[in-house]
Amino acid sequence: MASMTREETQDLIQEVLEVYPDKAKKDRAKHLAVNDQSIEQSKKCITSNRKSLPGVMTVRGCAYAGSKGVVWGPIKDMVHISHGPVGCGQYSRAGRRNYYVGHTGVNTFGTMNFTSDFQEKDIVFGGDKKLAKLIAEINELFPLVKGISVQSECPIGLIGDDIEAVSKKMSKELEKPIVPVRCEGFRGVSQSLGHHIANDAIRDWVIGNRDGDNSFETGKYDVAVIGDYNIGGDAWASRILLEEMGLRVVAQWSGDGTLSEMELTPKVKLNLIHCYRSMNYISRFMEEKYGVPWMEYNFFGPTKIAESLRKIAAFFDETIQANAEKVIEKYTAEYEAIVAKYRPRLEGKKVMLYVGGLRPRHVIGAYEDLGMEVVGTGYEFAHNDDYDRTIKEMGNATLLYDDVTGYEFEEFVKKVKPDLIGSGIKEKYIFQKMGVPFRQMHSWDYSGPYHGYDGFAIFARDMDMTINNPCWKSMQAPWQKPAEGEAEAVAAAG
Repeated sequence: MASMTREETQDLIQEVLEVYPDKAKKDRAKHLAVNDQSIEQSKKCITSNRKSLPGVMTVRGCAYAGSKGVVWGPIKDMVHISHGPVGCGQYSRAGRRNYYVGHTGVNTFGTMNFTSDFQEKDIVFGGDKKLAKLIAEINELFPLVKGISVQSECPIGLIGDDIEAVSKKMSKELEKPIVPVRCEGFRGVSQSLGHHIANDAIRDWVIGNRDGDNSFETGKYDVAVIGDYNIGGDAWASRILLEEMGLRVVAQWSGDGTLSEMELTPKVKLNLIHCYRSMNYISRFMEEKYGVPWMEYNFFGPTKIAESLRKIAAFFDETIQANAEKVIEKYTAEYEAIVAKYRPRLEGKKVMLYVGGLRPRHVIGAYEDLGMEVVGTGYEFAHNDDYDRTIKEMGNATLLYDDVTGYEFEEFVKKVKPDLIGSGIKEKYIFQKMGVPFRQMHSWDYSGPYHGYDGFAIFARDMDMTINNPCWKSMQAPWQKPAEGEAEAVAAAG
């Protein structure tokens, strides 16, 4: 299908909105927009970070998911207690493929499940004593654990358990950091507030732990990688490039990260943020308190990788700048071979995205490097500063959708007819049953890494493998099926 005009895109939005009652239609209209690159601030065209409408299908998570599932969970040498009923605790267990190095159950704990397993009596009488006992047992069973975080679930806030008092008491007793995180799921409108709460907990309980410690020898090329969760090994692929250009990665969090690395981060010369939405808060704090500047970067696809390497190098001296050019040159033949192999098979294919965090805008360049076009994108839990960064990446007249409902997304797909959808596990099987090629873009559909030059080769292979899979010839999307009576008419004419 050819790209739609601005008028066609606006008409599509209005058509999809017609099914709603007036009040819901008015609300949802604020979250659906036609992209306009001339707009400097996205708040002029789209609303975000608002409560989802009751009764519509949203794929958002909660504050607990944002804290435990994203920010804290991948810190590998800490135990993260899901404080509350086991249901949420089960969710927290290794949900995002955050790869790490270590011996699980000995000095790393990322894929293990720790929960206070609230029962009815705990709701009635409180869980403070149970929490204290749990922390003591964890320390006894896993003596190499460097610290513990308490990730509070909804009942904790409702009954008023004093997790801060328990944490202070047990931290003093065990001489290890015990971090209380008030991330009850009912807080805020989505998992985004959980990111912010988790950042604030890091600020209050971790970042200042080495303020007077000068035992760490700093260097002029020290950097920290922040907001890379090492899904499928992403952070490792990125770290290769940073170290090849002469930088020293002092801290990497939270994917494959440690408590010590978090504590050392204020000592670096530059914070590099991959996922702006989840980690900009702590980066801004370190800039204000410690004078550590921060910079966003994008390592999806060769075009954005080169831009980011040069942007990072410009912060340092001519030696690093020259090394950056050498790194780009080193991988040029490699990525050109990938483009030569896959672009002819993917040229002109259209993609619709709906993901969280950074991916709705960051992966656009990687698709474009393969000759593909992103014709619609949206976020589950973005703020308007995310859309500010997105409108310049998207073409004019393309679809923008915030907290899109299941109904809206399906209708947009039926009308736009993309060749590929990149979204989450909750949407995957719906669209596959509709006969539309789909990639799970939260955890790379159990593939990866996708970051860096190594990741681009895997990204290109996976997109080709998905779109050009022969299985789709055995299925038909609803819009590809002949209308009733059409098949008979064609046969009769023949």
